[in-house]
Amino acid sequence: MLPSGRLSGDLAGLVLPSGRLFADLADLVLPSSCAACGAERVPLRRGTCAACVAALEALRAYSTSPIPPPPGMPACVALSGYGGPMRGMLLAYKERGWHRLAQPLGALLASAVAEMAVRAGGGRHRPLVVIPVPSTASAARERHGDHMARLAAHAVRRLRRAGWEADLSRPLRALPRGDSASLTVAERAAAAESSLRIKGARIRIPRRRPTIGGTLIVVDDIVTTGATLAAVTGRLREADMQVAGAAVLAATRLRKARGAQPGNRPGAVAPEAKVLTPIPRTRGDGQPSAG
Repeated sequence: MLPSGRLSGDLAGLVLPSGRLFADLADLVLPSSCAACGAERVPLRRGTCAACVAALEALRAYSTSPIPPPPGMPACVALSGYGGPMRGMLLAYKERGWHRLAQPLGALLASAVAEMAVRAGGGRHRPLVVIPVPSTASAARERHGDHMARLAAHAVRRLRRAGWEADLSRPLRALPRGDSASLTVAERAAAAESSLRIKGARIRIPRRRPTIGGTLIVVDDIVTTGATLAAVTGRLREADMQVAGAAVLAATRLRKARGAQPGNRPGAVAPEAKVLTPIPRTRGDGQPSAG
């Protein structure tokens, strides 16, 4: 882990200076409300109010993990909880069709990817492969493309501009799956894994590159239970692709359900009583994500 207040040279150029998060979107045309908080009749800086820009630029990647983590859950970093400006940006991008927000969101994702790669022993001059969690065909149709593939492509371009040997690969496809809202964490993980398939064309990693095993980073927009990230990691491992870690834009928080049960002291947490709040719809097919 990097010392507090210091940035590795590998992360230089990815943490944006104040006021520059949307510098590459000078011509962005959005509705008159802030893309992140929805405030109206306020001065906007390329679609987002100054307060939200400042909040987003201040984000730094941190370690996150569901409690308890599902089997096979990779090390993971997130930039934000699922709330505030980040939640607003993701909803505007995914649910309201503001697709050009993929550029600033991709820039933010790039910083999380770089942080995870550095923690895993990678670096700017080592090969890095970014693998997005795939959307189902129905989700891609609804959103006019795979929303995570779009974000990952922008993140890779940002990483390359910062001097990273980064590539995008999409070795997985996602089959349709049913509503997972009523499933347990274990059942969500099983459903997520059964819906994933390795495509015929796999990542070709030359054996002479010993560092590549530490630089496969899976990316998603939101992590909830960790079931999706664990399932993706398992499927890639079956194809001899060793995932070094995962990077996401936001992580939901778990709260503990409390209730009096026989034998429990007042206010005690019942075993296995952890629940999610809220469960975001991240796949875009009208069904809650397995997370």
